[in-house]
Amino acid sequence: MNRPFSPRSSSSGSSFIKVNGKIRAREVRVIGADGSQLGVLALTDALNMARNQGVDLVEIAPTANPPVCRLVDYGKFRYEQSKKEKESKKRQHATKVKEIQLSPGIDPHDLGVKLNHAIEFLCEDMKVKVTLKFRGREMAHKEFGFQKVEGFLKKVAPWGHPDFPPKLVGKGIVLMISPLPRNKRAKDPRPPESDATAAPEKPASTPDKPASNGSPSASGGFANNPFSNLNAG
Repeated sequence: MNRPFSPRSSSSGSSFIKVNGKIRAREVRVIGADGSQLGVLALTDALNMARNQGVDLVEIAPTANPPVCRLVDYGKFRYEQSKKEKESKKRQHATKVKEIQLSPGIDPHDLGVKLNHAIEFLCEDMKVKVTLKFRGREMAHKEFGFQKVEGFLKKVAPWGHPDFPPKLVGKGIVLMISPLPRNKRAKDPRPPESDATAAPEKPASTPDKPASNGSPSASGGFANNPFSNLNAG
């Protein structure tokens, strides 16, 4: 079948989309440029309509019966599609998980360091997996471990929420914390980065020292002039 008019060039990544003369169906359901339903038309009539309006006939639902096509500028169509794909990738990006390990008898200072790390990860939109391991006789007093984890969870509550209550798995307690949405999350407690790259202050200017190797000084003469003590005749 001869093409009523040549299809516009398409990128290699979108070659699976049929445009204009590449469409092979005898009849197509046409959607207008304004989104209105134009009904089922013969392919020739749909192509002529696209040509008269100065747009392309783009097949958007090839598996439908009959296939659905849209009257639209193909360049604009590809731009809209790529924009949707980028937004979809942002929403579906894999969330990183950082692990924080605790112990029933952890030192308060070490606990504070672990807490700061957890808050830092949550502020960077990462999940935090908290694990507390029991050793030896600590298994006989698991309640102390749960108390430690619950206290840790309360302190990070302004930045994250648990995906499930702390639970005992094997010889330890496991807890997963997800970051709160940015509009509901507390501010990052870390101070803003200081301008560590600022140029150091230049020392106050000092008068030029006389050269000691016979080179001219700033005054234009020589520092060690052997004839400086001679009187001109």
